[in-house]
Amino acid sequence: MSLGFVTRWDLDKTYLRTDFDTLGELLRTAIERPDRKRSVPGAAALLRELGAHGARVHILSGSPRQMRGKLEAKLRIDRVRWDAMTLKPNLSNLLRLRLSAMKDQLGYKLPALLEARATDRASQPERPLVEALVGDDVEADAFVYSLYADVCAGAVDRAGLERVLTEGRLYTDQRRRALEAAERLAPEPAVERILIHLDRQSPPSRFDAYGTRVVPFHNYLQAALVLAEETRLGASGVLRVASELALEHRFDAEALARSYLDLQRRGHVMGSLIPPLTAAAEAEPLANPAREILLQACGRMFELLEPPVAPRAERPPRVDYEELAARHRGGQSRRLPRDVP
Repeated sequence: MSLGFVTRWDLDKTYLRTDFDTLGELLRTAIERPDRKRSVPGAAALLRELGAHGARVHILSGSPRQMRGKLEAKLRIDRVRWDAMTLKPNLSNLLRLRLSAMKDQLGYKLPALLEARATDRASQPERPLVEALVGDDVEADAFVYSLYADVCAGAVDRAGLERVLTEGRLYTDQRRRALEAAERLAPEPAVERILIHLDRQSPPSRFDAYGTRVVPFHNYLQAALVLAEETRLGASGVLRVASELALEHRFDAEALARSYLDLQRRGHVMGSLIPPLTAAAEAEPLANPAREILLQACGRMFELLEPPVAPRAERPPRVDYEELAARHRGGQSRRLPRDVP
């Protein structure tokens, strides 16, 4: 498969509905049968559509490696194809008494992201390689993903990265891995979009300081719409995500249309998708039970569309990565009310 477009996904709270704020909840999550695990509505449909559209899927999760079999079984149940899966070495961390590493995301995800990028780039050095990163608002995903994007782009140099890793109190091997992987990368734009699932219903404005690259979303139709405007997904694929939400999760036409309006008001979509979405809905077979809802939703999107529809002005992050590293060190992010100043 071509590596032209890569999506890197978290699992817990992003793809799976999981509760693990206590030790008991964590244990229940670990022993839960794959067929009992619940997906976030629309997540599996979007992953299927991305795979069908040629995207490479890399799962990068804080779930322990011992859960690999159950997680892979759940993905198969949902008919999701993935190309790579990276899970957290929590048993190793426990045996080595690295207790802070069991919750910390910076020391785990940043080296893994940089190493994955370096490996992918080495296998296909001449062709552009663009990424979309998908996470949630529970942990430090917006922070770690934004830092990763700026390291790849050269906006954070080696000295700056070393300061961030020092503030985050990473272990020596984690620091070495991150720095060595970063050295293997030539500076280039890498991350096209960072999608943050609002599992805890955080206000989208909480993420404003991360710039327009970060898109907080309430449901997976919104994520599909953003990716479609980036031409990473076709209109029919968006409608299949919408159909799953309508038929299996009781989204009506108004809810689907207002999902689009919310994105437009926040400047993440420009209105260009409505004609191809309408054409795709009209082309749906009459036997499709969601066809009428989709047609009504497209009509309401057009009615609700707010002028002017202007090109989005890209805004870079305005964050202090060193400060965020200090605030998030050791997995403290779950106890913080906000990610950014």
